[in-house]
Amino acid sequence: MIKRTEIPEIIDGTHPTAGRTIALIHQGLIVLSAIAISVETVPNLPIAAQYALSYFEFTVLALFLLEYIIRIVCAVRPLHYILSFWGVVDLLSCVPILLFLNPHWVGIRIIRVMRLMRILKLMHTNRALIRLELALEKSRGELTVFAFLALSMLYIAAIGIYIFEHDAQPDKFSSIPMALWWAIVSFTTVGYGDMYPITAGGRIFTALMLFVGLGVIAVPAAIITSALIHTDVEEKIAREVEEELRDDLAPAVRKNLSALKRKPKRRL
Repeated sequence: MIKRTEIPEIIDGTHPTAGRTIALIHQGLIVLSAIAISVETVPNLPIAAQYALSYFEFTVLALFLLEYIIRIVCAVRPLHYILSFWGVVDLLSCVPILLFLNPHWVGIRIIRVMRLMRILKLMHTNRALIRLELALEKSRGELTVFAFLALSMLYIAAIGIYIFEHDAQPDKFSSIPMALWWAIVSFTTVGYGDMYPITAGGRIFTALMLFVGLGVIAVPAAIITSALIHTDVEEKIAREVEEELRDDLAPAVRKNLSALKRKPKRRL
């Protein structure tokens, strides 16, 4: 007998005994709906195709709304689920159904953008992404410290380039907040070309900041990779311990079942 609180696990495909059929269907609907969003933008679509896409969109939204209601009803703490990150994602995935209730709202772009939130639902049921979430949780302290250092370096870089380039390019490096855009672009090694140094001091300073920018990208990647490896090892150990316990308990369970079958029933 499946308990009420186990239904979300069946939807996510994480239930220990139930299969992943429902979870795979759920993920398939999300992928198909994402494809449908793209197909809708193709110009000169036949009327039949437009109607088919509209019916499919309405069906998917209705299923997502039903799923959201089921998760609320089956949650151990409904309010905690509603206010959680995934609860908000599930809610925003259902909001576009309002477009079918009132066609005048089609022009409201924010509601149409919310249709993209359903793609995030794939992360909720993907085990690899769940493992990444656990890794980020474990390395939260290290990432917080590094984020503070990175923001400090960004601010220092903005002040430095402002000092070197303000007199030479007062229109582009007019202030430290404007120079902060250059610092962000340089640290991420994108380099849009809209702001660049022309003085010798500014170029030398930029070269130094570019090397620092490589570290800004590399260090968090190393921290997350290490946490992912640690999480994977922990999962393997937990799985092996669970299998060993199951193998050790299986003979005892079978012995007890056999004893119960041989035990004579009491007559009333």
